[in-house]
Amino acid sequence: LAEAERLMRLRIIEKWMAKGVTFIDPASSFVGGEVKIGKDTTVYPYTFLEGKTTIGARCVIGPSVRLIDSRIGKEVEIQYAVVRDSTVEDRASLGPFCSLRAGSRIKRGSKVGSFVEIKKSEIGEGSKVPHLSYVGDAVIGKNVNVGAGTVTCNYDGVKKNRTVIEDDVFVGSDTMLIAPVRIGKGAVTGAGSVITKNVPPYSLGLERSEQKNIEGWTKKKKQDRKKCK
Repeated sequence: LAEAERLMRLRIIEKWMAKGVTFIDPASSFVGGEVKIGKDTTVYPYTFLEGKTTIGARCVIGPSVRLIDSRIGKEVEIQYAVVRDSTVEDRASLGPFCSLRAGSRIKRGSKVGSFVEIKKSEIGEGSKVPHLSYVGDAVIGKNVNVGAGTVTCNYDGVKKNRTVIEDDVFVGSDTMLIAPVRIGKGAVTGAGSVITKNVPPYSLGLERSEQKNIEGWTKKKKQDRKKCK
């Protein structure tokens, strides 16, 4: 059975190569029988294309990518990523090391970067979620920048709640968005903020306790250690 599977897999890959798809290493690529791939797409090693996945022309897929029942547009770049039952529109980029869960839509020209998880959310055209973030049950508009460490806190222990981020928003690093919440067009959230209320358009949403500096603290600590010795 393993040998039969290997032969069938190579036949499928050879069929796509004859139609203008490049496989860097056919022996380490896996393509299902219902998958469709556009011309001039390049597939790197250790890529798994499964279910009814469709890939547009001139894409770069891999290395180490798994696509399951997903729709990939033209000129998309994906590396070191898992995409399940989602849509990625033209000229978007994913990875390295990101995960798209079912029901996600990455719109034209947007970016999902390193160590980002997207769940049942829409990322608008030209928007970026570059790294270390979780976006769940959210709608993000156009030209939004989501800072590192941002989390849409969508689950209150009973139900999932929605976060809406309108166009041209800048979300500061390590912002916690406590859903349901809306960030208005052109607004900014300060880094390290826990946002529990709607932020009006073109406003700054900021939630921080006041910083306190204790002068001479480290010197006193060193002196205390010497006394203990």
